Parts: sequence; structure tokens; C-alpha cells
Amino acid sequence: MNRLSTNIAATALGLLLLAGAAANAEKKPKNKKAYDLGANPLKGVNSKQPDKELYDKAMIAIKKGRFDVARLDLQTMLNTYPESEYRMRAKLAVGDSWFKEGGSAALTQAESEYHDFITFFPNAPEAAEAQMKVADIYFSQMEKPDRDFKNVLQAEIEYRNMINQFPDSTLVPRAKQKLREVQEVLAERESNIGLYYETRENYNAAIARLQTVVDTYPLYSKSDQTLLGIGDSYAGEARSIQAAAKMPAAIRERMRAVYLDKAAAAYAKVITRYPMAPHVEDARDRLIAMNRPVPEPTQEAVAENDAEERSRQPLHFTDKTLGLIKHGPTVVEAVHVGEPTLDDPKRTLAPDLTKQNITIYTDAYNAGKPASPIGAVTPTGPNEPPRTDAPSTAPLQLAPPSGGNSIGAEIVSAPAADPNAVIKPVGPSTTAVPAAEKPAEAPDQVNEVKPGSTPAASASNPKKKKPKVDSDEESSSKKKKKKGLSKINPF
Repeated sequence: MNRLSTNIAATALGLLLLAGAAANAEKKPKNKKAYDLGANPLKGVNSKQPDKELYDKAMIAIKKGRFDVARLDLQTMLNTYPESEYRMRAKLAVGDSWFKEGGSAALTQAESEYHDFITFFPNAPEAAEAQMKVADIYFSQMEKPDRDFKNVLQAEIEYRNMINQFPDSTLVPRAKQKLREVQEVLAERESNIGLYYETRENYNAAIARLQTVVDTYPLYSKSDQTLLGIGDSYAGEARSIQAAAKMPAAIRERMRAVYLDKAAAAYAKVITRYPMAPHVEDARDRLIAMNRPVPEPTQEAVAENDAEERSRQPLHFTDKTLGLIKHGPTVVEAVHVGEPTLDDPKRTLAPDLTKQNITIYTDAYNAGKPASPIGAVTPTGPNEPPRTDAPSTAPLQLAPPSGGNSIGAEIVSAPAADPNAVIKPVGPSTTAVPAAEKPAEAPDQVNEVKPGSTPAASASNPKKKKPKVDSDEESSSKKKKKKGLSKINPF
């Protein structure tokens, strides 16, 4: 029994050794990072100079996590040897110590150190590295697409600055890949907002967000889904117009045709620009349902999109699980080929789409009207009602007064009557105005008072006595009531 147990143990040990050997044989050696910004660039320099020894000591302290000791050694080197050939690397290492320490305050200090380095050494090769690390600071603080995107926007700006300011740097390929990953997060955020608006039937807001994604981030991993959302939103606009019962049928059909054309254009772009994307068949089905022609993509478009799809890493279950735990976004689906957008085009805004809808309605309303030449206004006939687009032809014309007592109006002769008119004008046939009658002269005033005589009325003008009123005939409440026997006396 003991011998059997020993044989079994030996056999198991042998199998384990064979499995380990096979694993070592199949295991490929790890490739070193092409851009290791945390490594010591002066590690291979054999020098016993004191400034070099201080620099190496500080780098070892950074590697071990003793950042305060490292910064003290680097500052000692900069103060003691201001003309050292390693001063630029030492200045850059101060920022690295803050960056690796982490934390909001330390990262803010690191950014300040890197900006100071670019200010003092703008033409040095290390300036591109400093700008790259500034962008990495914001990249490390990025949130998920549905969270605060302030750091994502700033990371995009910093990576673009690095590519535009230092186009000859060896760090440009790495900066472009980081920029693609940043734009993947921004596109995911805008696309999610647009698709949410589509579910709420707010089509203008949905089209504005999704069209911005298509114009700004063409390398987005779900661009085909974004274009489908644009087409579905325009189709929703067409359904809304069709359901507007109060609108005339002719205008509805014209507007519906315009929106369906826009939807078909979005579906067709999925096929012509992203022919290898997962949702191409959905775009074909929608075009066939609309009785629209299905375009064929070119060979160049197929090759370009195939290279983009092959460069993406598939999203595994572990990536989804880690995405729920880790702080930052998941960018494994970002493309690894193609040129990222370095300048944002003009964003599509919902108010602009509202103005376009008004223009579409105006064109549909005016499409059934005959075109009339501008300025050709016919005057109103004699027996036609007045019009607002023609000048009035009234017989009464205002003229400046010819005399002192005129009122400023002059009566002119009316136009000749139309012999073919159905309704004859009412009034006398003669239009001559009779002469104005002269007023009668007033009689001469006669003075009956002789000279030297006094008028009857005196200067004092005494008051006239009021005539006595018969109290028996007057009915007044002031009359005294009878008393005693006088009440029964009728006289």
C-alpha cells in the first residue's frame, strides 16, 4: 500500500512537472512597454558624479514609494548643482513624484510642476513628455460615461495639445491612442443621451445629440447604432406629421416625404460607411420596408471598416464585471487604427433643427401655390372692392389751401363712368359744384340814446323787488297750517 501511494505521488508530480514545462514552452516572453514614462531614463548611464548619484537615489526612493525623500534629494540636487546636465530630468522627476503619490492635491501639484517645466524648457524633448503626463493626470481621473465628464473633456484637450504642439515626438502614437479612448467615452455619453431622447419621442433633441456623435467621433465603436437612431428619429417625425389631423393632407404628405428621405439617408450611410458593423442588416431591412434602394459599399469602405473592427478588443464578461467595480470607464472597445478628431466641428443644436422644421413646413405650404412675380400688382378696378396690396384711388385729394379760409381739401371731378359696368353709379350726372352763396349783410347799428342823456338804469343798479305771490294759490310746504276753528272753515 505504501509503495502504491508512493507511485501515485510520483506519477502526479511528474504530470505537474510536464504541465509546467509545457506552459513555459507555450508562454511567450512579455514585451516591454514601448513608452514607459515611469522608468529611469538615466539608469544605463555609468557615472559617479554627485549630481547623478543624487538623481539615482531619488529615483529609487520614488520606486519604493518614499516620495517626500525623493523630492528632498531632487531639490538638493537642483539647488547644489544648478548647471548639472541632469537638471531637466530632475525637474521632471519632481512632478513624477507628485503624480505617483496620487490623490487630488498631489495630482494638482504634479500638473503645476509639469506646466512649469514646459514654461522653462519649451524646446526640450522632455517638454512633450511633460505635456503627455498632464493629459495622463486627467485620464486617470475620468469617470464613467454616465457620470461627470469634466475630466474627460480636459483630457481630450490636453492630448490634442500634445499632438498639435509636438508632432515630431515619439509619444505621438501613444497620445493618439489615448485620444481615441477618451473620444470613445465622450461618444458613448452623447449617444446614450440621444437614444434616451428618442425613447421619449423628443426627436429634435435626439437627432441633435446623435448627429453630433456622427460628425465628431466617426471612430466610435457604435456609430452604426447611432446612425440607426438618427434614421428612427426622422421616421418618428414622419409618423407625427401623419397623425396631425388638423393639418391639410397635401402639406402632411410633402413634409412626410422630406422626413422619410432624411431617414433613408441615415440608413444608407450605415451601409456605405460601416459595412462590417453589427447593425448593417438592420439598416438594410429598414430600407427595404420603406421601398427604398439599398446602396452597395465600395471596396475601400469595406477595407477601412474591416480594419477598424479587427483592431477592437471584444468585451468579455470579466471586463463587464470589472467595469462595475473600478472607478474609471471601460475603453477596451476603442479602435486602434485611424486618425482621431483633432478639431471639433460645429455641434448640431436642437433649436437649429426646430428652425429647419419651420422651413420644411413653409416650403410644403408654399409648394401648392402658383408663383407670382414680385412687384406686379394690378390696380383695383372701378367696381372692385379695395385690396391691401394696391394703392387706394379715392376721388378726394388733399391739396394745400389756396386761400386763407380753406380747410386744405379740394374736390376734383370723379373719373368717367365705366360703360360696361354692371352697377351704375348713383348720383347726379353733372359734377359741377355750385357757387358758394354770399352771406347777407348785417343792418346798420342805430344808437337810440341821445348824447348828453343818462340811461334809465342808474350806476348803483338797485335790485328789483320780487312780486308778491298769493299764498292761497301757491302750493308750498312753507305755508302755515291752520289752527283751532280755522281747520273747519273752508274759506
